[in-house]
Amino acid sequence: METTMSKIKREDLLTLEGYYKARPEMRQRAIAERKKRTVILGEHLNMIFENKFLMQYQIQEMLRVEKIFEDEGIQDELNTYNDLVPDGSNFKVTMKLEYINEADRKIALAKLLGIEHRVFIEVEGQARVYAIANEDLERTTADKTSSVHFLRFELTEDMKKSLKAGAQLKVGCDHKEYPFHLEGLPEETLASFLEDLS
Repeated sequence: METTMSKIKREDLLTLEGYYKARPEMRQRAIAERKKRTVILGEHLNMIFENKFLMQYQIQEMLRVEKIFEDEGIQDELNTYNDLVPDGSNFKVTMKLEYINEADRKIALAKLLGIEHRVFIEVEGQARVYAIANEDLERTTADKTSSVHFLRFELTEDMKKSLKAGAQLKVGCDHKEYPFHLEGLPEETLASFLEDLS
């Protein structure tokens, strides 16, 4: 049986032609999946807990838009997006700070310096786990944070066991300029996250 933790392989991908046919259905599924796996903290912080399907959809979209069909180009996309597929002991998250107004965004990103290191998850009864941020490249400058960050949350065996046994998961941020947390995630959201854990 294939586990959800395996990475996306070349043979998992559809040809450009095959994807053209499958796209409407895949797109609907991706929208539903993304909605289920998004945690919104306050007005401006969105966290998408990525999974293998969402990353495969992302790769297929990139190949379609860029019309990539050479092996090298396909491999580049696989390398990029496989980093965001959970490994069985972690959650991989795309975090976005969203401000409609450009001026507000500039001010906020300066005030929220370091926020990517203050985002956490907490399994009921266990220690808080802070995000490991932007392992691919530094996205923050000395005077402002980026509006997009890639996060990884590593879980211990005990945390995984507790979650599978029905423990709650708190998701939050304790940055002094943006203190916010959510307890009691929707059931289908938590169930979907559990599929990321081996």
